[in-house]
Amino acid sequence: MVAIRLPDGSTKNFPGAVTGAEVAAAIGPGLARAALAMKIDGALADLKTVIARDAAVEIVTAKSPEALGLIRHDAAHVLAQAVQELYPGTQITFGPAIEDGFYYDFARNDTFTPEDFPKIEARMREIVDRNLDIAREVWSRDDAARHFAQIGEKYKAEWVREIPDGEDISIYRQGDWLDLCTGPHLPSTGKLPKAFKLTKVSGAYWRGDARNAQLQRIYGTAWASEEQLKAYLTRLEEAERRDHRRLGREMNLFHLQEEAAGAVFWHPKGWTLFRTLESYVRMRLDRDGYAEVKTPQIVDRKLWEASGHWDKFKDAMFLATPRAEGAAAEDGGRVYAIKPMNCPGAVQIFKQGLKSYRDLPLRLAEFGACHRYEPSGALHGIMRVRAFTQDDAHIFCTEDQITAESIRFCDLLRSVYADLGFTDVHVKFSDRPPVRAGTDAIWDKAERALEEASKAAGLETTRNPGEGAFYGPKLEFVLRDAIGRDWQCGTLQVDFVLPERLDATYIGEDGQKHRPVMLHRAMLGSFERFMGVLIEHFAGRLPLWLAPVQAVAATIVSDADAYAREAVAQMQANGLRVELDLRNEKIGYKVREHTLAKVPLLFAIGRREAEKRTVALRRLGSEAQETLALDEAIAKVRNEAQVPRAAR
Repeated sequence: MVAIRLPDGSTKNFPGAVTGAEVAAAIGPGLARAALAMKIDGALADLKTVIARDAAVEIVTAKSPEALGLIRHDAAHVLAQAVQELYPGTQITFGPAIEDGFYYDFARNDTFTPEDFPKIEARMREIVDRNLDIAREVWSRDDAARHFAQIGEKYKAEWVREIPDGEDISIYRQGDWLDLCTGPHLPSTGKLPKAFKLTKVSGAYWRGDARNAQLQRIYGTAWASEEQLKAYLTRLEEAERRDHRRLGREMNLFHLQEEAAGAVFWHPKGWTLFRTLESYVRMRLDRDGYAEVKTPQIVDRKLWEASGHWDKFKDAMFLATPRAEGAAAEDGGRVYAIKPMNCPGAVQIFKQGLKSYRDLPLRLAEFGACHRYEPSGALHGIMRVRAFTQDDAHIFCTEDQITAESIRFCDLLRSVYADLGFTDVHVKFSDRPPVRAGTDAIWDKAERALEEASKAAGLETTRNPGEGAFYGPKLEFVLRDAIGRDWQCGTLQVDFVLPERLDATYIGEDGQKHRPVMLHRAMLGSFERFMGVLIEHFAGRLPLWLAPVQAVAATIVSDADAYAREAVAQMQANGLRVELDLRNEKIGYKVREHTLAKVPLLFAIGRREAEKRTVALRRLGSEAQETLALDEAIAKVRNEAQVPRAAR
């Protein structure tokens, strides 16, 4: 007898071993038709999996949270089968589900192009219509390696040979087509909704290593319904319209070029935006009891070895050695690294002079310029760069102060996000990664401390297994933007390891030396990336206080030039960022140009305005005009352009 416990608390008994499909059928014919997979004691499994013991079982349907991952994984397999049917000789490698879709990597001599997509999609739909049975088979390693080698799948054969001897190999057969895969999968191709679309093709390397053969990666998206697919494609179109790279050009904020790959050339307007954001953050830090510091850009590798970063990050570090004649010998042959992060430097400042428990918590903030080598294929505008500025801070405290400091930081962070236009924030709890520094006992203590602090701060968190920093667990603060995309920005990490490795101490109430706890925290993360997120969130229409150019005064006729100059001078004297446009162009042309540049306010000035000392105020995105006296307009705009919390 096998007892199956259902989500509603009821139990169904079966005389012997039973499959998920049989459980669904026993519950009802509607569920049997809707069933895609199941969960056995919380673990996702095929419907055909045999359950031979008492277990808790939940049937997964298209409405279940797990459904999209299954659908996207099956869509990847259907894509691979379609490609191999259409283009014989193409080798397959791997094809996982990813956020919002899937991809599959192929080895093929000819190049795929987007023009191939309609043909491939048509074949994918045909495979769905065939309703091919999908079944898991278990092979020996030797049989699997031999099979893939015989059919010319050298990449699959290579991968199989690296699986430990004696370990079963999981194969999924889809009609006559098969693939190496751990699953789970839908019961047949007919269960796959046709709500999929191929989106792009790019290069990829076998096993992600640039030293290996280059492959072709076809991306796609898949959803549970046509309505969901259409909504996603609409979001993609909106994302394209909001692309910070295009807006950066139109707003004349920055540019990037090959001679400094991964580094940003900030134009005057872009740097104004950067400094405005930095000034706001600095104001909030000053009010919250942080002391700002600055640490060196180039540090001897010995410090990075001592901190543990060398072993973990050396491949991402830019190195520097003296080039002047005789300098290397004079400097003792030292190897320097351009800092990829700020934390070891903060510890060095903490260690200068004797610290007492009375000095704690000590909050050290740094707008630290960091450099990390990112592969060229991973670079993306200002959102993924090699040279960036972090709004870093490190709080040195006692164990008893962890909770209070965490609450304080979370309160600060939430108010900063609200000021910047983000109110939909969720938090991930990232626990110990496979490769880490510190003992399990230290990690137990750090994770327990962060969990307690999270609860005390009123945070609801979701687990993010294995994604902690190598020295401690962390909270990841994820912002949802105006079109529903998630961006991980802020972090809070509890670290018992680095103070130990770098010998940081303070004198406790007992007169003895103790190790401080180090809280690593950031609100924006990378300034460059956060600015890209901001630009896309607002579609370039930044809040007035952030806008690099808050207003343009544009003349309608040259007779108004003198008054326009006077008006702009008064506005600038009142702290407003205003530009003057005296060009001999029609006002309609000027309006269109400044609208494209996303200038929030336009002051149109003609003869009438000059005579009456007024301005005609037009707001970005509006056809309406408001005529105001110059002094009234300045007061109105000054009030609207107040930096959040500046007067508090």
